[in-house]
Amino acid sequence: AIAIRMRLPPLRIGHGHDSHRLEQGRPLILGGVTVPFEKGLVGHSDADVLLHAVTDTLLGALALGDIGDWFPNTDSQWKGADSAVFLREAVSAVHERGWSIANLDCTIFAERPKLAPWRQEIQENLAELLGVKLGDIVTVNVLEPRPTCGCPRSIRLCGKGPEFPALIFWPIPKIMAG
Repeated sequence: AIAIRMRLPPLRIGHGHDSHRLEQGRPLILGGVTVPFEKGLVGHSDADVLLHAVTDTLLGALALGDIGDWFPNTDSQWKGADSAVFLREAVSAVHERGWSIANLDCTIFAERPKLAPWRQEIQENLAELLGVKLGDIVTVNVLEPRPTCGCPRSIRLCGKGPEFPALIFWPIPKIMAG
């Protein structure tokens, strides 16, 4: 038997999840996209559950804490903040430490509204925020769980295994001139 040794570059995998309850009178923002609906997510910032989970995923993969450490809800500067600001900071932290994003897969659990009409726009916005190519990297799946009472109460990103938002990081090769 011939043994083949492969030396793979180091990689980091992060997992994140988030959930926010729905309430009348708030905009529903998912992945930086405003989705028409009679309710929106409640939170200190814009409550974008998808961008929060992805931000936590990035920070967690590099053992940098979580979104609450970086952008505490006790700090008034983050009141009503666009969650894209949080994600951009996390992406910068990834790059500053010599890593690049290789893969993102996330699942949104929502009874209502139906998100299929906005899925592509959400994926495109995520790819842009992460600085990656849409077709090669980002997938956003929407699972519509069985209704429990006929009225949506929250939207969440969570699960087990591949249902978590997961990012895989590869180090950026450093090439020095000779």
